[in-house]
Amino acid sequence: MEKPLTNALASAVIRILRPLVRIFLRNGLPYGVFADLARWVYVDVARKEFGIAGRKQTDSRVSVITGLSRKEVRRLRQMTPPTNTEAAERYNRAARVIAGWRRDADFHTKSGRPASLPLDGEAMSFSRLVQRYSGDVPPRAILDELVQVGAVSHTRDGRLRLSAGAYLPAGDPTKLHNILGTDVALLIDTIDHNTRPNTSPRLQRKVAYDNISTEALEKLRSMCGREGQRLLVKLDKALSREDRDANPDAGGTGRHYVGVGVYYFEQPVDKSAASPDGTSDEGE
Repeated sequence: MEKPLTNALASAVIRILRPLVRIFLRNGLPYGVFADLARWVYVDVARKEFGIAGRKQTDSRVSVITGLSRKEVRRLRQMTPPTNTEAAERYNRAARVIAGWRRDADFHTKSGRPASLPLDGEAMSFSRLVQRYSGDVPPRAILDELVQVGAVSHTRDGRLRLSAGAYLPAGDPTKLHNILGTDVALLIDTIDHNTRPNTSPRLQRKVAYDNISTEALEKLRSMCGREGQRLLVKLDKALSREDRDANPDAGGTGRHYVGVGVYYFEQPVDKSAASPDGTSDEGE
């Protein structure tokens, strides 16, 4: 690998790892566990994605690709990594229910706003909403999840009211860290795609300025949150029209996971160092 590319990747790794290591240390994940997981991922990716067509991937080849010994490759290949599939699925189902409640006119008032729903009923009810957007999961399980994170509340007459426009389990580190594993991976996957030759670039943009005053932060946070949510609602409607679960008439072949993420960031600027991100629109 050419030295400029090696240096660029090494610098990128440090930038990516710094906030991750901060999370790891704050939550008691020791270096040894992280190192073992990193080795396992190296072996798993090499085995599944870097084989030679028509030939079985061997421990020897994986050893050459990863730089790990064959003994270590064999050990890691037999290792069962921790998974959180259940939590990820629960997050996806809860998010789909909220999105459906926001956009589906069958669960709106005459003025077009999400209606307060009874738990059960043949027509407009929370149970029917869950059935439409979350399959055969018990409505009570979804309700308990949404109430716990503050996305749904009870009205005085016992109906259920949508209290938040999105599923964000604030205050629950386990659920928030599950989102870390999902959303960060999707962003890096897009960057990986965009760095490959002869590919049609995916959306990867940001705007950033490095001389913003402390007094302006609250105003910018509020504005970015409001405008970001407005954009996501618009995109959600467009994507749902092509999703065959939400719209069985969409048709077509194959199955793809498609979405757009929007996030706000702010960091204090170290005056002794260069600007972390520059001041212009970046990406492809």
